Amino acid sequence: MTTTTASTPSTTDPALDEKVVEGQAGYTKSFLSIYDFAVFRGTAPFAWHCSPAVSRQMYDTCLGANHVEIGVGTGYLLDHATFPVADPKITLVDLNPNSLAHTAQRLDRYDVTTVRANVLEPLPLPERTYDSVGMSYLLHCVPGSIKEKGIALKHAAAVVRPGGTVFGATVLSSGVPVSARGRWTMNYLNKRGDFHNQEDSYDDLRDQLAEHFPRFQLTSRGCVGIWRAWTAA
Repeated sequence: MTTTTASTPSTTDPALDEKVVEGQAGYTKSFLSIYDFAVFRGTAPFAWHCSPAVSRQMYDTCLGANHVEIGVGTGYLLDHATFPVADPKITLVDLNPNSLAHTAQRLDRYDVTTVRANVLEPLPLPERTYDSVGMSYLLHCVPGSIKEKGIALKHAAAVVRPGGTVFGATVLSSGVPVSARGRWTMNYLNKRGDFHNQEDSYDDLRDQLAEHFPRFQLTSRGCVGIWRAWTAA
């Protein structure tokens, strides 16, 4: 079953709003048809040096029965994940209606709700409700530095129950090893407006996690920062 919650994504800064839209505009229906191959068999292992098996293992160990996915892509990781229950509830949150529709259809065997929203604003979801929030390969597409877009972590934490989990991964540009191929790809995607991670560092991501969560784990695989964070019990 799929239901949809409407919202009006916006920001107070017109320039930032334009970059937010720009960061998700590439997720057209045609691109979504090749996304899994391009990302999980292409840039993730060969440019970022982070195998898709790393992300899949994270999902298998972090997902809760009532889960929110922010920045849904195609739903590849949720589609391949092992949930802790047979009938999980999944809320999909994204600014791009193509991604929401594609992923909802892919996961139609589950109880799915779609919500169109901007992660830089408070989420139009009930607070302290969900078991887990996933934010994989999202933040590097969001404009601003990690210090600025770390507000997305605060918004995710607000909707998780006490002791719940917020987890994710993002491509970083400093504080992690970046290969020559990775640097070229990163520069190209930033120039196109698909990425906004030229100021994203490992240390800044760690500081934002420390600001918004009482406990977290942060590691890296290649140039990808990978975290698990818990709200106060």
